[in-house]
Amino acid sequence: MKLDYETIFEEMPCFLSVQDREFKIVRANARFRKHFGEFEGRYCYQVYKQRSERCEVCPVARTFRDGEKHESEEEITTLSGETLSVLVRSKPIYNEGGEIIAAMEMSTDITHIKNLQKLLRASQKRYHTLFDEVPCYISIQDQDLNIIEANKAFIEDFGRALGSRCYEAYKHRNTPCEPCPVQQTLADGISHTREEVVTSRHGNRKNVLVTTAPIRENGELTAVMEMSADITPIRDLEDRLTQLGLLIGSVSHSLKGLLNGLSGGMYLVNSGFKKDDKSRIKRGWATVQRNAERIKSMVSDILYYAKDRVPSWEAVSAEEIASDVVAMMESRAGELAAQLSLKVGADAGEFDGDPQALRALLANLVENSLDACRLSEFQEGHRVMVRVSGDAETVRYEVEDDGMGMDQETQEKAFSLFFSTKGTGTGLGLFISHKIARAHGGDIDLHSRVGEGTKFIVTLPRIRPNESESPDSPMTKGISIDA
Repeated sequence: MKLDYETIFEEMPCFLSVQDREFKIVRANARFRKHFGEFEGRYCYQVYKQRSERCEVCPVARTFRDGEKHESEEEITTLSGETLSVLVRSKPIYNEGGEIIAAMEMSTDITHIKNLQKLLRASQKRYHTLFDEVPCYISIQDQDLNIIEANKAFIEDFGRALGSRCYEAYKHRNTPCEPCPVQQTLADGISHTREEVVTSRHGNRKNVLVTTAPIRENGELTAVMEMSADITPIRDLEDRLTQLGLLIGSVSHSLKGLLNGLSGGMYLVNSGFKKDDKSRIKRGWATVQRNAERIKSMVSDILYYAKDRVPSWEAVSAEEIASDVVAMMESRAGELAAQLSLKVGADAGEFDGDPQALRALLANLVENSLDACRLSEFQEGHRVMVRVSGDAETVRYEVEDDGMGMDQETQEKAFSLFFSTKGTGTGLGLFISHKIARAHGGDIDLHSRVGEGTKFIVTLPRIRPNESESPDSPMTKGISIDA
């Protein structure tokens, strides 16, 4: 069958033109003439774009230059003033001598596609704005729990964690949480809800309600969206209602043990008198004193917790505070076969503070260090060093031990109310210490590594701060932690 190329040229469903080397249109098909009118003696840029000079980027010009096919996307205007988006393709036309004498330009109307693309981009922008502005933390996680996308709230509080795993960003852990709602969704393909405690990159702990949702592509589950709503204010309100009961239970349990110890000491004293056994009396009395001191310390902690006590300000000796605490804790250190020592710098001096509160602060830190030595499985024969130093504006106390140390997650919870890793006690000690430091306008830094020990650094101003500069509650500011 003989093809009618003239008919094919005329009926092509695109704008088809032939241009000479001066970009004059020498031939055009029916669709071109219908939308752009007569073309004789006119240049392509005049017809397509109502320009007076050639376009800066022109596929036809490139075809004349290198003899290759070229394409580009352009916007053109018809006789009726309608703007069309077109995909332009150019191809060289040769004479019998192999010279390029003209170029064929084919412009396909892709306006509908471009409009759909604009609608898609607008839709994507709208949904991305919603994704970013939702007042909760949202992350998209793949099958390996890698974060592949996160919204603005997440990035602000947990950093740009793309590529890291969720448990690294949320909890600074090296292993997945158990149980993990994201892993549950990956396993069964349905949503799960769970309450978690996470820590921001600034060290602030937050209670969040986590909800997961599966993301599927072509019916296959490929990722999970995790939405975490901050419910910290709600939990804080609930905590204030339940803490009294927890405190009573915790204190009752601890007091029972201390009273049992007190009774045991009294028994030794009484039996020692009956048997005229001075060593027995001495051991019993030491037990009575030790347990009485612990009861006193516990009551002091409870009073600090129960009421935001204002410091009783006076000039105090930094060295004297530390010496009193070390002397008070020496017997406890001896029981644990730990070496407790004190080093005072010449620049320690005096500062404004509440001596009773400061002794409680330092005693809690030393007791925590001694307990860390007692619980350590890494070595025997421990040491706890208390250092006092200062400069013109601040006083610095350091309590350093070579005990069990803490991992990152434990460090982040160390100053939390009722948190304890010892299995005994009220969990008030470090909480109260931090509260006292804050009431004095200072703070406590914690540096620790598992198996290497822990160092507490208390920094206090020499001059009594204004009331506005000493927050009442330690929970109003993050705790500085360096692993």
